[in-house]
Amino acid sequence: MSVDMVTSDGLRAAMVDGLVADHAAKGLTMRPEVEAALRAVPRELYTPGVPLEEAYRGDNAVITKRRGAETVSSVSAPWLIAEMLGQAADAFDGGLQGRHVLEVGSGGYNASLLRELVGPSGSVTTVDIDPDVTERAVACLAAAGYGDVTVVCADAEQLIEPRRRFDLIIVTAGAWDVPESWIAQLAEDGVLVVPLRTFGMTRSWALRRVGDRLVSHSQRLCGFVAMQGAGAHEMRYVDIADGVHLRLDEDQPVSAESVAGLLSQPREQVWAGVSLPPRTVLADLDLWLAVRLSAEVDQFVVLSAQQEAVDAGVVTPAWRFGTPAALHEGTFSYRSALAWTGDRFDVGACAHGPDAAVAAERMVAHMRDWVDGGEPSPALQVLPAATPDGDLPAGTVLDKRHSRVVLTFNPA
Repeated sequence: MSVDMVTSDGLRAAMVDGLVADHAAKGLTMRPEVEAALRAVPRELYTPGVPLEEAYRGDNAVITKRRGAETVSSVSAPWLIAEMLGQAADAFDGGLQGRHVLEVGSGGYNASLLRELVGPSGSVTTVDIDPDVTERAVACLAAAGYGDVTVVCADAEQLIEPRRRFDLIIVTAGAWDVPESWIAQLAEDGVLVVPLRTFGMTRSWALRRVGDRLVSHSQRLCGFVAMQGAGAHEMRYVDIADGVHLRLDEDQPVSAESVAGLLSQPREQVWAGVSLPPRTVLADLDLWLAVRLSAEVDQFVVLSAQQEAVDAGVVTPAWRFGTPAALHEGTFSYRSALAWTGDRFDVGACAHGPDAAVAAERMVAHMRDWVDGGEPSPALQVLPAATPDGDLPAGTVLDKRHSRVVLTFNPA
């Protein structure tokens, strides 16, 4: 055995140990078969030309193709792959052994992990719209000894195998909608795991098919390269200040002129007056705010900011890559950075505009309601676009191109 292989084995073992610890820190337990697959598959064979240390960093997505400045293909970060595979396996009694899987978005690495999980009696088909990506996946899978994975070059918005149903469809590209073809190819009681954008925020949802609808089983915070082809949906950005942007993903009618100068108005900061532990799932709070605020304000939006703008104090968002925010009657509000006292924290809101104090208090009141309600987690159903209003379950409805998405919150 070569020195390189020994180094690879050691780095892979260390990576998986770290992923197991990361799961535990989040209150999750890694399934033994997912851990075994991660220990078995040589990730470096799917990241040729990348230093071994980089290939085996648990938090590192390896970019494999760019189009200009845009990333169009990558080998996803191991922590995210592990969590999504866990979601998929948890949704089936007995895990994935013997299941037939369709992967949308090819890199090769995730397909090989799925091949380990489904075993000899299962199958894996992986599809990507980009021939460069599928050619690379074929080569990498063959080099790693997974030549029995079927690789297809096609737009996954269309049926891949029209007469076939899959037990699991797992999507490794950021989706704005759920096309009819995915549901049509999913077996009854089958599961779709998809990074779905709602209100401009992405969650990996595990969704079980029940007739013509999908019902959520679990969800995790995630981020992915955007879907290409017929399923693409362009996210619009409006600059609110230098290095500060509003993310508009549900076709909100917001213009640059309407938000110019908002941050130059005096700022109000309001705190919820709560004391929360580090493990609090604030991603659930963000969707709670989206659901509550979208019913009350002119526009629910997402704030993102460059690090320079945060360092300069132009904005103090909870997370600079995507923080819940609202526009209402000329006032702008957003969830602010946490206030720590020892090992616990408070949540709050900042607002700018003529009714800044009212807007900040409105947002904070919803934060208190979430905490007082036991920090409920979101649930989601996906129904066909033609579903009449009277046939929709109770909840907040987002109308997409092919579907009607309904968000609710489970009682704590």
